[in-house]
Amino acid sequence: MMRALRAILAVIFLLSGVAKLMALPFEVAAFERWGYAIGFMYVVGLAESAGAIGVLLPLPSLRRVAAGGLILLMLGALQTHLRHAEGGMAVLAALLLLALALVVWRPGGGDVNRMADSRRLR
Repeated sequence: MMRALRAILAVIFLLSGVAKLMALPFEVAAFERWGYAIGFMYVVGLAESAGAIGVLLPLPSLRRVAAGGLILLMLGALQTHLRHAEGGMAVLAALLLLALALVVWRPGGGDVNRMADSRRLR
């Protein structure tokens, strides 16, 4: 289950990052609407792409670093969406934050089945 979560996160962030790096019109329009420099869009796109690759790495410590970096990005995204009254996107950002927190917080990258088993054993 955790591998699937990491794979889904990787696809989401890779697609989002590549869209920014390719300067797709909807990304450019969003960054302009928010008052952010287009150069910042490229930085975010690079960070999202690198984080997407990082959450798939075989070393849990590196996965956590990558997920931690994506958490910082998503905190900024959440703040931006809330400030601009983009409720749907704010909810999506919050859900991604929760999924990334599982990757960072749980040993082994947040295996949800292991979490449930450990609680039953107590």
